Amino acid sequence: MPSGSPTGSLLQTLFAMIVVLAALGALAWFLKRYGPKASGANANVKIVGSLNLGGRERLLVVEVGNQWIVVGASPGRVNGLATMPRQEGVEPTAALSTPAPAAANFGDWLKQTLDKRK
Repeated sequence: MPSGSPTGSLLQTLFAMIVVLAALGALAWFLKRYGPKASGANANVKIVGSLNLGGRERLLVVEVGNQWIVVGASPGRVNGLATMPRQEGVEPTAALSTPAPAAANFGDWLKQTLDKRK
C-alpha cells in the first residue's frame, strides 16, 4: 500500500539527486583546489628542441639531468633514438613547437651533432 502521493515521491527522489550532485561538485572543487598538484616546474625534464617530421611524427631533444635524449614520437609510440651529453649554450625551448625557421636551424644543428659523434 503506497503511503505517499506519486508527486511527493518524485520530488523526494529529485531532491536526493540534487544533493548527491552538489556533494560531488563540492568534492571535485575541493580536490582541484587543495588536492595534489603535478609539479611541472620542479621536474628535471626539459624540451630542448623539436622538429616536425610529418603530419603527426616529431623528433624531440629532451634534457634529463646533464644528458640529452633524442626521441622520435609518433601516434601511439615513443622511441629513444640517441643520447648525448648536455650541450652548453643552448637553452631549452618554452614551448613544444618551434617556428619554421628555428626548426630548420635545429635540424642542421642536430645533423652536425650526430655527425660529430660518428
